[in-house]
Amino acid sequence: MPDDVELRRLRWRCRRGMRELDTLLLSYLDERFVLADDAEQDAFRRFVSLQDPEIFALLTGRLSSDDAGIALIVCQLRVKRVSAGTGASSAR
Repeated sequence: MPDDVELRRLRWRCRRGMRELDTLLLSYLDERFVLADDAEQDAFRRFVSLQDPEIFALLTGRLSSDDAGIALIVCQLRVKRVSAGTGASSAR
């Protein structure tokens, strides 16, 4: 289980400067990250280590990841974005 210091660091890394990304990533961190298994947590850490253009391209489907863990995170974030009513068109 991640400690408070790591959660604060991850929270900082989730702030990307694009409102939709910030909301999406912080929501995942708050709602799912601490409940996720170690493999999923590691995948999220890798995901937030990516550059903003790559994250955006993954989330909009313009790019796919060969990393199965990152692909899972992307899928979960896409589902969350759609269920929140913020489809890909609002990200453009």
